[in-house]
Amino acid sequence: MATALVLVLGLTPAAAAHAQDLGGTAIIRDVQVVGNQRVEAETVRSYMNIGFGDAYDPEQVDQALKNLFATGLFADVSIRREGSTLVVRVVENPIINRMVFEGNKKIKDEDFLKEVQLRPRIVFTRARVQADVQRMLELYRRKGRFGATVEPKVIQLPQNRVDLVFEINEGEKTGIRYISFLGNEAYSDGELRSQITTKQSRWWRFFSSNDNYDPDRMAFDRQQLREFYLNNGYADFRVISAVAEMTPDREDFYMAFTVEEGPVYTFGEMNVESQIRDVDPNVLKYLIATRTGDTYNAQRIEDTVDILTDAAGLQGYAFVNIRPRIQRDAENRKINITYVIQEAPRVYVERVRIHGNVRTLDKVIRREMRLTEGDAFNTAKLRRSRTRIRGLGYFKEAEVDQTEGSAPDRAVIDVTVEEQPTGELQVGAGFSSRENFIGELSVRERNLLGRGQDLRLSLSVSSLRKSGNIGFTEPYFMNRPLAAGFDLFATETDFQEEASFDQKTVGTTLRAGFPLTETKRMQLRYTLRQDKIYNVTSTSRYIQEAAGNFTTSSVGYTFVWDERNDYVKPTDGFRLLFNQDVAGLAGNVRYLKTQLSYDVYNRVPFARDFILKLSATEGYIYGLGKDVRINDRFFVGGTDLRGFRTAGIGPRDADTRDALGGNLFYTGSVELFIPLGMAEQYGIQLSTFADIGSLTGINIGDSDINVLDSGSPRASVGIGVSWDSPMGPLRFDLSKPVLKEPYDITETFQFNIGTRF
Repeated sequence: MATALVLVLGLTPAAAAHAQDLGGTAIIRDVQVVGNQRVEAETVRSYMNIGFGDAYDPEQVDQALKNLFATGLFADVSIRREGSTLVVRVVENPIINRMVFEGNKKIKDEDFLKEVQLRPRIVFTRARVQADVQRMLELYRRKGRFGATVEPKVIQLPQNRVDLVFEINEGEKTGIRYISFLGNEAYSDGELRSQITTKQSRWWRFFSSNDNYDPDRMAFDRQQLREFYLNNGYADFRVISAVAEMTPDREDFYMAFTVEEGPVYTFGEMNVESQIRDVDPNVLKYLIATRTGDTYNAQRIEDTVDILTDAAGLQGYAFVNIRPRIQRDAENRKINITYVIQEAPRVYVERVRIHGNVRTLDKVIRREMRLTEGDAFNTAKLRRSRTRIRGLGYFKEAEVDQTEGSAPDRAVIDVTVEEQPTGELQVGAGFSSRENFIGELSVRERNLLGRGQDLRLSLSVSSLRKSGNIGFTEPYFMNRPLAAGFDLFATETDFQEEASFDQKTVGTTLRAGFPLTETKRMQLRYTLRQDKIYNVTSTSRYIQEAAGNFTTSSVGYTFVWDERNDYVKPTDGFRLLFNQDVAGLAGNVRYLKTQLSYDVYNRVPFARDFILKLSATEGYIYGLGKDVRINDRFFVGGTDLRGFRTAGIGPRDADTRDALGGNLFYTGSVELFIPLGMAEQYGIQLSTFADIGSLTGINIGDSDINVLDSGSPRASVGIGVSWDSPMGPLRFDLSKPVLKEPYDITETFQFNIGTRF
């Protein structure tokens, strides 16, 4: 027994391992990697869960095989045992040398590269290629091209490299052939089609992509249908299913919505509960946007929550939570609602933070804020701050939001802006019925050096007019809310076609403006100018008597009352301007000129996306001991009365047909802005308008002059298209006079084009 023990203990390690190979479990003494080119052998071993000193286990070897395949580095892997050595043979996946897209026109290469995962110098795997093919097909589906195909081609290169080519057949857009509804009784298919975003394919919808099938848009349409029914009393409405099937020719889709309308509900009892001591529910109850007996409308409930939230915000409760408690009376088909104002602390402004301004100085934005650090929070002032910042015209987007501060009774005001070019290069052009062309060029910087200063230079050169103007405005003179500025101007105008004379004007204006209240402002000015009327070719005695040099020294003011909800694109509110100028402080011209203009904006009650604008302007000039000169009179036409040329209406010499201008005028306009859906995202806006106006009244001392002056109203109708194009804003107006006098001069088409820098 002792001899045997000595013999066992005396075995060498090699002999012991050999003994285990012969009898017991094998121990792995080496792991050899074969076939690797770029990947280090040690890297291969690190991915395995079995190695030197481990007992050979087929299950562990199988798991190691799976681990190596999962790395994506190898096209093939095999593991075999040779005695105590584990041999791992690998075939590496190739490296992508170059990646090319062929056949794509509707989607750019860079758009594909944003989506796909593969890149040059990345390991090629077929799984990754197929995943990228699906991503590319998804891009085409979003654009309505469900017939698109992507075929990957692999070109083998030396040194285990490949070129990857995606051969693309984009196919045609997959439209919507027909949209049907099942289960609808209260509304026809046509009425429901008008409520959803997706439209049936028609030839005239070449500007829109809404007639292409999009699963995301279809999901949005379900919500649109639900909102429509909920806003019309159907509180139990639901969309049972929404199905899209491709037509047999695989060119279009059929869409079908199955709905369950349910009964119509009305509003029952309306109440307000307040858990805030200072907020009186009896007062807020009168702000509820719904009344007992009205047809149920879910949007009115949201409107009421917004109104009550705003009312609480006016009392300093910024983060109040209002929860409508709804009780449904299915038997009587009534909805009883109690608006619960949950407890919240009175809030004060802790900080005002400004984000996104790169060029504009912080102080330019801060001085427009109606809320500053330490103020009690007020939603009305918050909205007003946003309106004033947007009104600067320096920012493409401007949002003013409140977030919770360091304590429940503290709020942080975040002002987030996105700057836009404030330099403007404007080019204007117009065509009249007489084939007359007018051009204008102006350069303006509305935010000079980011300080909010306004500097402009305008030049107008045409066969009829030459003018130059330099103006500068400092909006906060001496760091006070006082806008001070000046204008220098020189004009040479050919009025031969209108009134058979030429005019030169040189002068300057000093300006100052200051706020009276938050929405009212006063502007003061002094103007000194020199006018020269010459080259009188008319036989009209009135125009001949107007020739000569004249000096005008005048003071004036403008009262501005602006209640618009947005200075850039208003949808509600009004603006009123009242101007008066008195000439006669010096010089040889004396008059009192008064003008009033008024604009009001409203959403159309039953079509909230339509904006209605009503405008009116009137003016009167009265000679103080002297007749009003022709160059001081009003001339109407062009942009203020579309359909008629500038100076196209009003008193004329019956013999020469020269325009004489008028002492009294009025114009009015009704314009309806029509929503264009997706086109609005590209800055396209359509409107239809009707203009009316008249110009009359002159001082004629010589009774021998025969004047055509009916004072009758003129009117026109037309359509206008505006586009915020990449080159700048464009405006096109096509109009037709419907009321006119035989001696009026009409204009049917006008456009303006500009750019920004």
